[in-house]
Amino acid sequence: MVPRINDAIASSSSRQRCIRLITCCVCLLAAIPEARSQARAQDRTAHVNGMDMHYQVLGSGEPLILLHGFGGCGEDWQPIVEVFAKQYQVIIPDLRGHGASTNPTKTFSHRQSALDVFTLLDQLDLQRIKAMGISSGGMTLLHMATSQPGRIDAMVLIGTTTYFPEQARKIMAVSGQIMPPEVRAMYQRCAKRGEAQVHELIDEFTSFKDSYEDMNFTPPLLGTIKARTLIVQGDRDPFFPVNIPTEMYQAIPGSALWIVPRGGHVPIFGPRQQEFETIASEFLQSGGQN
Repeated sequence: MVPRINDAIASSSSRQRCIRLITCCVCLLAAIPEARSQARAQDRTAHVNGMDMHYQVLGSGEPLILLHGFGGCGEDWQPIVEVFAKQYQVIIPDLRGHGASTNPTKTFSHRQSALDVFTLLDQLDLQRIKAMGISSGGMTLLHMATSQPGRIDAMVLIGTTTYFPEQARKIMAVSGQIMPPEVRAMYQRCAKRGEAQVHELIDEFTSFKDSYEDMNFTPPLLGTIKARTLIVQGDRDPFFPVNIPTEMYQAIPGSALWIVPRGGHVPIFGPRQQEFETIASEFLQSGGQN
C-alpha cells in the first residue's frame, strides 16, 4: 500500500531532503562492521503471542537482553556481542516480523513488542534482566520498564524516543516511496523471508506517521521507571532532536545521559564502538555510578 504524501512535504526539494535524512539515519546500521570474531550462538525459536520468535543465546551468567531497531534484526548486535557475552548470558531476539521471527498480524506496535519480550522471558523463567535497545528496541524497553518496573534492573537506551516528533513523521510518511537503496539493503539483509517481508516492514514503518498512542510517554509515567537507565543519543539524529533525550533524562529517576557529538541515529558503531562498549559495560556492572 503506497501512502499519500502530505502536501507539506510533496515538493521535490522536500523529497530529496527526506531521502538524505533516511539514508543518514540508518547508514551506520546498513554498514555494520563485521564482528572481531564470530561468537558461537545457539539459535532457538519460541512460540510467543501467536507468532514464532527467533532468538539467539550465548555466554553465561546474568541475563542481558539486546533488542535491535526497526527494520533490523538480532544480527545487528554482532559487532559488539562478544564483549558482553564474556560477562552475561546474552539473549538476542528478532522482534515481531523481523529477521526470522514471524508476524501473522502484519502490524507492529512497541507496546505489543514489549508483551512479546515479556512472554519470552517468562518462558525462559527470567524474572529480572538487564537490557540494551536500539531505537525501536529502546522504545520496547520503555514500555517494559513502565508496565513491569521490577523486571528490569538496568537498561541502555540508544536512539530512543518517548514520542514521534513531526520531523520523524515526515520521514515515515515518504519512506515507502523514496526509500534509498542503502536503507532497502539493510532491510533485505535481515529479512529472512525475502521481499514480501521487506514490504511488510516498510508498510509498518510508514504507518507510524499516524500513530499517537503507542509512543506517548509523559514525564509522570517515565518517573515510575525503577531501572537504572543510560540514555545514548547522537546530537545529529534526524529522527529525534536532543530535547527528547534531555527530557527523558530529567524525568527518569537517577538516569544518566550521553549525548554523542556528531552522532547520528545509532551512534554506537564505527569510531565510537569501543567507547560505547566501555561506557555501557561499566554502567551495567557498576550501577551507573560515576
